[in-house]
Amino acid sequence: MRLDATIAMIICSYLMRRAKLGQIDQKWLSFFQIRFYVAIGIIAVGFLAESYANTIIQLAGLALLVHIAWTLYKDDTFKAMRWIVWAIIPYVVASAVALVIRFVTPKFYENWGDYIESAVFCTIGWGFFMWLYSRKERKALEEEREKLRRKEEEVRTSEIMQRQLEIQVSQRTEALQQQKEELEKTLDELKSTQAQLIQSEKMASLGELTAGIAHEIQNPLNFVTNFSDVSAELIDEMIVELDNNNPEEAKLIAVDLKSNLDKILHHGKRADGIVKGMLQHSRNSSGQKEPTDVNQLADEYLRLAYHGLRAKDKTFNASMHTDFQNDLPLITVVPQDIGRVLLNLITNAFHAVSEKKKKEQEAGRAFEPAVSVGTKKRRNDLIISITDNGNGVPADLVDKIFQPFFTTKPTGQGTGLGLSLSYDIVKAHGGELTIANEPGIGASFVIRLPYQPS
Repeated sequence: MRLDATIAMIICSYLMRRAKLGQIDQKWLSFFQIRFYVAIGIIAVGFLAESYANTIIQLAGLALLVHIAWTLYKDDTFKAMRWIVWAIIPYVVASAVALVIRFVTPKFYENWGDYIESAVFCTIGWGFFMWLYSRKERKALEEEREKLRRKEEEVRTSEIMQRQLEIQVSQRTEALQQQKEELEKTLDELKSTQAQLIQSEKMASLGELTAGIAHEIQNPLNFVTNFSDVSAELIDEMIVELDNNNPEEAKLIAVDLKSNLDKILHHGKRADGIVKGMLQHSRNSSGQKEPTDVNQLADEYLRLAYHGLRAKDKTFNASMHTDFQNDLPLITVVPQDIGRVLLNLITNAFHAVSEKKKKEQEAGRAFEPAVSVGTKKRRNDLIISITDNGNGVPADLVDKIFQPFFTTKPTGQGTGLGLSLSYDIVKAHGGELTIANEPGIGASFVIRLPYQPS
């Protein structure tokens, strides 16, 4: 039989292919090539010497198979291929037993040789079964290895992406940090600019007040001067009456003198109040809330704003109306801040009616400009309204008027901060500043302040 060498040749061919594919070390390629050619030699010799050396040829084939199996078993390189060992061992054992029986008891072999040969061929079936099973196992193992390889590849890819992401995050963090520093610097510059603009707006409104204050303070000073002159004359008369021993007339003159002094005191306080109001408006707000008479505050700034505009434009005239609630209680606010709000709104109202009057005069139509200021108390808040009969605000600009730097005045005549600052001041007091607007007819700005009894 030459089946042993054939099996050895097939196994060597399989292992040579694995070596060429790199699944086992290349050094084993020559090893199995030699065994492959030895198997071919055994088969060739078997054909030539089958008639008289069959047993020797079979022993050589079996020895070659045992040698290959032992090599696969003892070397860890072939750990994944040891299924070949378990596949050929039954065949080697069965073939060896058959060979021994045939050599030792030829008669027994003659009687039972067919069964013995069948058993040997059954071991070949076992080897085929082991090949199929190992192939399935190898396929599953290869799939598992492929999954593992893919997973490792994904892990490597993920690590590479993570490193790249970390680099990008680091670069982005540095860029953001730089942007943050630049933004902080820009913010500081904007705060500084904002403070300068607010001071500029405040000084602009102070300029509006200057002429009005001069006019307002002149009236009480005139009264003080006039009553002082009259009082001096009354004192001379009283001295004369006392010299004439006429005490009754002297007493009547003293009563008139006291009345004049009361008037001097009243107008002196009036001038003092105007000066204090101007100083409050010109200096930075302390933020200290004080009990405040809103009627007096509104009336004062109404007249100051009017006379300020009159000082700039002698031809300007407008009727001023007040509708103050008489029993209006004092409320706790920052008076200079609310005063700035009133001055801004009232000044804007006078500008609006002044512009409308010019346009109406150019068109040859009569127009009587009017600005009114009213106050009233509701249950939980106090309302201040400033109303004019100017052109109002265009409908498409109503939503923008409280935005910083927005103005409808010609270039150079406004910073666009008046309404914005007024809106912020009212908000800081917990109130609301709104507009009731009718384009072409007029506008009414309404201040709502929460009522906080002093």
